[in-house]
Amino acid sequence: MPEGLRARLTQPWRHGEALDLRGAVVEGPLDLDGATLCGVDFTGAHFHGPVSARGACFAGLSWFSGARFLQGADFSGAMFTNDARFDGAEFAQDARFPACEFRGIARFDGAQFQARADFAEVVAYGNAAFASARIIGPADFARAEFLGGFWGDALSLHAPADFTGTEVHGRLWLKRARLGNAPLLPEAFALAFGYTYA
Repeated sequence: MPEGLRARLTQPWRHGEALDLRGAVVEGPLDLDGATLCGVDFTGAHFHGPVSARGACFAGLSWFSGARFLQGADFSGAMFTNDARFDGAEFAQDARFPACEFRGIARFDGAQFQARADFAEVVAYGNAAFASARIIGPADFARAEFLGGFWGDALSLHAPADFTGTEVHGRLWLKRARLGNAPLLPEAFALAFGYTYA
């Protein structure tokens, strides 16, 4: 399936259209590096091999709600031009999103990160949502810019987390958020312009 999947995903994007791959099972490595992708709905998909979309442009729908990434996911430097949905996704190995640009919302509510989660230098123009997400390994949010706020209700960070230089513009919501055994407080962020709730 991965061999022909790149060709299907790199069809020209058309407004209002998306490739329906809900529940798909992708057995081998999926290489989308540098590609411009049409809209795609991967809700509930299972990726048994590594997924690499380094520098890719998701031109349309980019839904990975409830998807399972069993061998690592690398979206380094990718651009999501619409809402990116990873709510309820499971990452069994490292999840890499450094230097991504989210032009819509970045939704990771309820996502489960079993290893490292790298969001360093992310720019999110819409709300970044991590409600009830759980990150077991180290979390890197260094120098990220959340221009539409950061929703971290009940976010659970089990290992060290780096918020060096991280800026939040808009609402910073950290009620019930935990960093290890302690509350995750607004002071962990370099700057928060707007209201904070903890």
